[in-house]
Amino acid sequence: MSARSKARRLALDILFAAELREEEPVEVLAQRGRPNQDELSAHDHAVRLVEGVQEHRERIDELLATYATGWTLDRMPVVDRNILRMGAFELLWVDDVPDGVAVSEAVALATDLSTDESPRFVNGLLSRLQRLKPSLSLEG
Repeated sequence: MSARSKARRLALDILFAAELREEEPVEVLAQRGRPNQDELSAHDHAVRLVEGVQEHRERIDELLATYATGWTLDRMPVVDRNILRMGAFELLWVDDVPDGVAVSEAVALATDLSTDESPRFVNGLLSRLQRLKPSLSLEG
């Protein structure tokens, strides 16, 4: 598993825990303390993902709610919601990650960690955001 893939998994763990605990993701990140040896290479990108999702969460959630046909954010499984938040952040705000990689990595996480239907749902929603990216306002 690449360092960035490990970073995404670590960031997802933090985002998931933060939502369950009803805490800010950066607080959960700080509570984890120093990364262990296995996490060291992934730590910086994980921090970037956690901080980015927190910074842009309002706009990310607005976009997900708008384009998730037939689904509200509250109805999505917690793991899917956080995979989508992280994928949307990488897709829309991280320039050094190719769009296709952001989508495929999110789908891989959904495949490994969620329901049988989740990979298709995550792929469809993030692919839609990818197509709409040039016309989306990222303010907010």
